[in-house]
This record gives sequence, C-alpha cells and structure tokens, in this order.
Amino acid sequence: MERGIEYDRAAFNTWKYRHYFEFDSLKSDKNISVRCTLCIGRKLLSTSKNSTSNLSKHLARCHKNVKLTENPQDPLTDVTAVATTSTSTGQTSDGPTPAKQVKLDVRATGLSAAELKKLVAAYIVEDMLPISTVDSESFRRIIEKIPTKSGVKLPQRKSFVGYLEREYDKMNSNLKATLEEAEFVSTTADIWTVNNKSFMGVTVHWINSTLQHNKAALACKRIRGSHTYDVIGAEIEEIHSSYGLQGKVIATVTDNASNFAKAFRVCQPCHLESESENEEGDDEEPTFTDVIEALSAASGDAQFSLPPHYRCASHTINLISTSDVDKHLNSCADTKAVYRSSIAKCSALWTKASRSTLASEQAISRIITIPLNELNPLCVKLGIKCLNEREYRFLKEYCTVMKPLTVALDILQGDECTYGALLPTLTSLMSKTLALKDDLSRMTASLPDVIVKAIKTRFDAVLDSQEGLLAAATCPKFKLRWLRDERRREYVKELLITECRKAAPATENTNVSQIPASPAEMDFFEFQNQPTESFSAEKEITDFLRSGYELEILNQFPNLKKMYMKYNSPTPSSAPVERLFSLGGLVLSPKRNRMSDRRFEKLLLMRYNHCFSPKENNKT
Repeated sequence: MERGIEYDRAAFNTWKYRHYFEFDSLKSDKNISVRCTLCIGRKLLSTSKNSTSNLSKHLARCHKNVKLTENPQDPLTDVTAVATTSTSTGQTSDGPTPAKQVKLDVRATGLSAAELKKLVAAYIVEDMLPISTVDSESFRRIIEKIPTKSGVKLPQRKSFVGYLEREYDKMNSNLKATLEEAEFVSTTADIWTVNNKSFMGVTVHWINSTLQHNKAALACKRIRGSHTYDVIGAEIEEIHSSYGLQGKVIATVTDNASNFAKAFRVCQPCHLESESENEEGDDEEPTFTDVIEALSAASGDAQFSLPPHYRCASHTINLISTSDVDKHLNSCADTKAVYRSSIAKCSALWTKASRSTLASEQAISRIITIPLNELNPLCVKLGIKCLNEREYRFLKEYCTVMKPLTVALDILQGDECTYGALLPTLTSLMSKTLALKDDLSRMTASLPDVIVKAIKTRFDAVLDSQEGLLAAATCPKFKLRWLRDERRREYVKELLITECRKAAPATENTNVSQIPASPAEMDFFEFQNQPTESFSAEKEITDFLRSGYELEILNQFPNLKKMYMKYNSPTPSSAPVERLFSLGGLVLSPKRNRMSDRRFEKLLLMRYNHCFSPKENNKT
C-alpha cells in the first residue's frame, strides 16, 4: 500500500524544491495535497501527481523575494526514506547509505584589539557614519558576536576619537613622505559653501615612476569672511607650504571665478630674468620712488606667490553650451521664437515630471527619441502645450549639435584624464561640430560656427600653449596624430626636441681611446672637442614617434618619460575637488551640525584618501 502512495507522488518526491512542502494526503486519483512550509500557517495546496507546475507558480507568486535553493538530498534517498519509515521492519538493506557530513574547522583565531578598531574605523569612515556609532548598544551587540581574543573590547567614543586622530596623523605623515619623493605635482582648488559655512578644498595629483596616476586630498579648510583674491591666495600658499610643495607644483586648476583668476594673476612669482635685462640699459634716467608710499602699498598687496594657473576646461565648455549658445539662439531671428517656445514646453514637461510618475517614466528620459505622434498625446494628458513639427525638429537638431560638447565634457571630467587630452579633445570637438553643418536646416545651420568660434575665443590661451602641446605630444596614444596641419606638426616636433634636450641630464665629454703616444707628441696636435654620441634628442623623438601607442612604451625613453610626468600631472578640469565636496555633503549632514570644522576635515580627508582601505585598492 505504501509503495502505491509513493508511486502516486513520485513527481513530487523527485522535485528539486520538494523540501519547501510537506505531503498531506491523496486528494483524488489525479491530485495530492501538500502544505507550504514558507507560508504562515502552512497553506494547504493541491497539485497534480505528475506535475509540480502549480507549486512552482505558488513559489514565484507568493515567495518571489525568497532565495530558493535546490534540495541537497538525493531524490531517491527521500523516496526510500519515506517508504522505509512507514514499515515496521526498519530500514531496507538496499537503500542508499547516507552521505558523510563534512567537518569544518571552526577554531578561528580571535581578532586583536588593533584589528577590531581598524575594522570598525573603516566601517565608520568609509560609510561616513557618526563616531557615536561605537556607543550604540545595538552596534556593540553586533561587535560582541565577532570572535576576539580574551579581554578585547571595542573602546568607547572618547577613546575611539583618539584612535582616529592618531590614524589621521599617520596618514598625513605617509602622504607627506610620498609627496616628498614626487618630482612634479599639480593641485586643484575651489571653495564650497554649505550651511552658511565656506570651505577651501585642495587636491593634489602626480604621476609616479611606474606611470600610475595618483591623487589625494590636502585640505578642506574652513574660510571665514569674504572670498577675496588675497584670502584665496594666502590659503592656497599655506596649504602648499604645509606639505612642502614649493617649487614642485606645475599648475593649479580652478574654475573661471574672478576671485581665483585675480589671485593667480596678482600673485605670480617675479621673473628675475626680466629684471636683469632691464639693468643692462645704463643710459636710462634714474627714477625716484616715495618710500612711504611704496611701503604702504606693499602692506596692502599680497606677499606670496602662486604656481601657474590653469582654468577648468569643463567649466569653460559648460559656459559655451549655456551662455554662448543661448545668447546666439536668442539673438538670431530664425531661431529666437522656436528656441524660446520649445525650451518653455520642455521646461513645463520637466516641471510635470516632478509631480507625475507617468511623465517621468514615459517621456522625460527620451523626449526626442520617441515619435511626435506619441509625445503630443502625453502632453495632452499632462495638460501642457504640444510641440509642433518645427519645434520638434529644432530640438532634434539642437541635441545633435550639442552632442559633441557633452562627449568632450565627459572625457575631460574623467578620473584618469590628464592634461595631455585637452588639446586633442578640443581639436576633435571643433572638427566634429563643423562636420554636422551639412545635415542641419536653416534654423541651426549657424550654430556649429558659433560653437567653434566660442571654443577658439575662450580657449585662446590654451590652444597655442607650449605646456598643452608638450602634454599631448608626450602621451603615447596621441603623439602628433591629432595634428592635421603639417607645419604645426613640425613645430611641435621641434618643441619636443628642444624640451628633450633640456630634460636630458648633463653629460660630460668623454675622451675617445687613442693609440698611446708620448706627451710631447700629443702636445703638438690640437684636437677639437667632438660632441658625444651617447645621446641624441632627435633620435629619441624620432624613435618615440615611430613606436607603439601603449603608455608603457615611455619606459624606453627616459627623457620623454620625465616630460610626460611633468606636463601631464595637471588635470584638465577641477572635477576632483568637486568630488571632494560631494563626499563632504554626505559627512556634514544636518544631524551632525555640531561637528567641529577640524574634525570634519579630518574625517573627510581620511574618506577621500581611503585611509583604511586595503593597499592593493588604494592608489594614493
């Protein structure tokens, strides 16, 4: 009889999710009843003898959030076990032997006090949690479940703050030691205002001998008072001096704010060469200076010097896409009306998006990609004006023209982007923008020329700068390939050769081995000093331009490698310091408004520099 029951539910017994159900009874000739062990109250279900589809649908419908595991027991073992347990004779000899359980060695060594504190500090700093977390009773109950050595306990908040202070000092000392070994560095700086407080953020960037790009945060310092150029200049110089960066900073990258621009314009180091040239003229009439006036003027001016200033390329491109393009479209008769009406309707659609899930899911993410006959019915449902064909076409052409700008912006804001990518990106941006003219209508036909003109105007000082040309030419993936003009190629090549000679170490003339001769005979001849053949800048540049495009190829050219490390240490944008402020917004939450400025800076720097991260995952 039992064997018949077992046969009637053979499909159920061999099912991989059979362990989530219990057999109840035979319901009919075709069905059986089972109970679900996952349901509250063990819900009674009916299923076919030959199929488990009903049970599968029940799991998918009622327990879709449960991670199901297949039955680890062999189905045949389960069938045999059911049959043998119902008999009075005990287990059958022909049944399968139960599998041996694998014994695990759970004798784990407990954590030491230092290991426990480091793990908790990494959790608090990396996840930007309040330090008071260590005093939470629920958190301490979790920590008590971690195996530790005898007598090891998590310290209270005051002791834990002291531990974080010591770890910050250790991180700061290691960073100073690393920067001391770096030959060339660059910095980015900006000011962030939040909760009526202002902070000066500074990050540093450098390339090590293995051609690896590194970055670290130097400061996020509270600034009080007005953000005048002299205050900005003094803070930047103080931060640079505290890390021993005088003479190492190739450039500092900031946005286009007038106070930053003036600080670097006024506080540039004096050029002694120009002063020496002026001293050559002995026939000039002497000039007299009022000492009292000079001293009073000097006391008001900034008494510090700053490195060269690079303006953020991302901010400049953003100004082109907003200010210059908007000004042109609003002043052109062909586009003024259609531009205003289409942007107004898009703004209305965006406003509805904040109030309507329908608009957010169906239209906003792809306004231009969906057909007009589908977009306008949605506008009718939302109660806004529909787009006509002219406006819809204008928006499509507008997005097409602005697409290269967005791609260039993403490239320049990349975390691994170097200054050498700036000029090739701008050159490619201008060529790709001009190539769109043939596919545009009369409405937007003049827009590519406006964008290219704005690029040439706003990047006028960058397009012909020697630093930008050398940074791009020393990048193996660019070299001279991005230059279209042959004369410009030759100019950059000569620039590379000249700079390579400067970068080459001074070599002394070595005597060529000759046939031994008497001193008197040697004194009779006069020999001209021959140039050494051990180094040739032309040969190194030529071999480099003919080599591959991998970054590691620079290891074969030591002088070019040094040039690459120098001119590519700056970043083309100030995005790194903006990322520092983004982390700061997570640390300085409204619930932590009583945190001191110094503690906030330390926690933020430890988070940005990954103080407690594993060394293999930490580039800084």
